[in-house]
Amino acid sequence: MQTLTVPGLTMPKLGLGTFRLTGEACTLAVLGALARGYRHIDTAKMYGNEAEVGAALAQTAVPRSAIHVTTKIWPDSYAPDAMRRSVETSLEALQIDEIDLLLLHWPTPEMNLPQALETLMTLRDRGLARAIGVSNFSVALLRRTVEEIGAPIVCNQIEYHALLGRPAILEYAAAHGLAVTAYCPLARGRLSDYPELQALARKHNATPEQIGLKWLLDQPGVAAIPKAGRGTSQQANLDAQALTLDDEDRAVIAALPKDVRLVNPGWPMEWD
Repeated sequence: MQTLTVPGLTMPKLGLGTFRLTGEACTLAVLGALARGYRHIDTAKMYGNEAEVGAALAQTAVPRSAIHVTTKIWPDSYAPDAMRRSVETSLEALQIDEIDLLLLHWPTPEMNLPQALETLMTLRDRGLARAIGVSNFSVALLRRTVEEIGAPIVCNQIEYHALLGRPAILEYAAAHGLAVTAYCPLARGRLSDYPELQALARKHNATPEQIGLKWLLDQPGVAAIPKAGRGTSQQANLDAQALTLDDEDRAVIAALPKDVRLVNPGWPMEWD
């Protein structure tokens, strides 16, 4: 398993996303992923499955010290007391003492960003999180966070896949030592719709999803967290790591549309 390292953070480049995994199916999916070699699990308060993820963490034979766990705080809990309660509840549900990476889940027009970041730093300093970061932040918000407020964030988690380019955010992250975690990295099944990716899949005896995933994992500073409830899908994602893409392959992917956005929170957003 490849790892990603930036100042303040080391984590596996390939993780298991758990959005829309619920109940026993979620626990079994996490247990199966850990048994297959995954060591990076991503969840969030909003997903409503931290307890199910926690059940898997409690049952697995994999040592806690070997597993990277990311969770996120929903915007309704960005006030200081609410954020503290949210994180304490997450820790209890996950059955762990410390969150490896704790993120603000979404920016909102009304959020008090300096206050939210200050509280996030306080929770880290209290030992509730090893590292802190953000999700869905634009370059302008990253600039406020890093350069104006001086918050020691280590990661921005964003929608990023072969059909959605995020060059400005990637450039800013690389210049400031931030990791980027790509969610929806397989574009929710849409990669198979493109003949160009089908052709690359035939060339490499793979699937379009594996091609798209490997394209992401090859990028320095980028991790990916595809959701995979079934064992076959989990193994396919692991197997994608063994592919070798060449410059011609990357040129084909670069020529694909880069404006296919699949996730929108429902309030005004500045994306890049």
